[in-house]
Amino acid sequence: MTVNDFQHGDRVDEGWRRLSARMLLVYPVKELTRYIPALAGLVVAGRSVGDGEMWWWGPLGVVIVIALSVLRWATTRYRITPEQVQLRTGLFQRKTVAAPADRVRSVDVTASPLHRLLGLAKVDIGTGSQRSASGSGSGLTLDSLPTAEAAALRAELLHRALPSSLDERAGSSPSEPGGLPSEGVPFEVVPVGDVPAAPDPDIELVRLDPRWVRFAPFTMSGVLAAAAILGLGWNLLDQMNVTPNDVGPVRGFVDHMEQTAIWLGILQVMAALAGTVTALSIGGYVLSYWGFRLTRHAQGSLHITRGLLTTRATSIEERRLLGVELGEPLLLRAVHAARLSGITTGLESKGRADGGSSLLLPPAPITVARALATQILRDPAPVEASLTAHGPAARRRRFLRALQPVFVLMVVVGVAIWSGDSPWLGLGVALTIPFAVLLAADRYRSLGHALSGGTLVTQQGSLGRRRDVLACDGIIGWNFRQTYFQRRAGLATLTATTAAGRQRYDVTDLPLSMAVALGNRALPGLLGDFLKPEVPGVPEAPWAASPITLR
Repeated sequence: MTVNDFQHGDRVDEGWRRLSARMLLVYPVKELTRYIPALAGLVVAGRSVGDGEMWWWGPLGVVIVIALSVLRWATTRYRITPEQVQLRTGLFQRKTVAAPADRVRSVDVTASPLHRLLGLAKVDIGTGSQRSASGSGSGLTLDSLPTAEAAALRAELLHRALPSSLDERAGSSPSEPGGLPSEGVPFEVVPVGDVPAAPDPDIELVRLDPRWVRFAPFTMSGVLAAAAILGLGWNLLDQMNVTPNDVGPVRGFVDHMEQTAIWLGILQVMAALAGTVTALSIGGYVLSYWGFRLTRHAQGSLHITRGLLTTRATSIEERRLLGVELGEPLLLRAVHAARLSGITTGLESKGRADGGSSLLLPPAPITVARALATQILRDPAPVEASLTAHGPAARRRRFLRALQPVFVLMVVVGVAIWSGDSPWLGLGVALTIPFAVLLAADRYRSLGHALSGGTLVTQQGSLGRRRDVLACDGIIGWNFRQTYFQRRAGLATLTATTAAGRQRYDVTDLPLSMAVALGNRALPGLLGDFLKPEVPGVPEAPWAASPITLR
């Protein structure tokens, strides 16, 4: 919730606190790093104008960035009430973002190396609502809270089990013991020696095994990191008007390749690329997942901690967890590994190289991933359920879609050969046909669905196979979609819409009658107004589940 310009008659200024003053050592560094290209441009421009008389442009830019960071700290306040966590920003136009306490889905505590050095942490509070144009719709962020205060806030919002809860403090004044003071930490710190040590209420579900690092080279993180480094370096050289051949190592590499046989040079380049990608993959895995630990709190929440330099702690209420995603990309499948993510509201589930906040298990043995999914769901049936095949029409569609690009490529190469190009191109295209056939066969083997109790299970994909296990209680509607070619084949795609995770989960290319029956069984009564008995005399496919169709 965002509120602009509170009424002056309301007593809204009570209880507001500043973030830690130590953030003045964090924000300037972050902002200076962010504006390095612009500041470098100011330095160059200042030295180029008037024989260097404008040298002060660069230092002035640094001063402005630091001043803006100080202004940000001075105009930022936050407040914790029994009903809300509120964040107020702005100087001329004040804006207040409020996260209702009863709608908090997750609390993500992150500490970069600089944060850890200063004893600070960043708290992201997710409410599960859609992100607005202002970017504040899905929760709020409290950057640079003291570490102990961040941990206490996480526990208060999710566990509700601290010795003094916010509800108990609501009636006390800020100056009374147990009340929320207007300055300083918002939680009363009890010396450890004054109370008996309580037993650890957490049950450890899984902990990172260092041997799992062997799966890192079979992810795409190393390739993405290498591409990012190459692109950044190329762009930097272009901005400096420097050609790659002018760089010593690059020039030496080119000279070496010119003096090496082609086949040997290709092998050396491939070995160098493989070594670089492997090293980057292992480095990224260790940085992101070192110290990974998943625990279950006695009062119904999951807590994930991970990270080597930048530590991250995420807490998820189990009642907000609607299912899991078991990801098995082709390379990970080849070494019998997988990753596990949660289907829940208020968490980042995609768009990040490390899996985002919804990650429940980094790349690990498939047996560990399945066992963890069983523990989280408290039921092995959805994880081990046998999938229902989608029939011969779906199989034909898998092969047609895999072979169509090959046929197009064959036509293009045929025209090129007819125009006088090397006939070896035709051999290269012919070699792609077996790979396309194998890909289509694997895609069909991976395609299927199941309905296990009150849980929908759907699986699809080959290069990026994924099994989604979604509680039917979390489904808010069905979408039936048919393309022109699907209608001709009698197929449809059934999409379960939900407020969690990817927000849409497809059951792809299943017979229309099967799609309708599946939707009706998963959510009885929802499709009642749209169903009618099957038309008499129309034969039913042997794999169809029920003689009902859409009106």
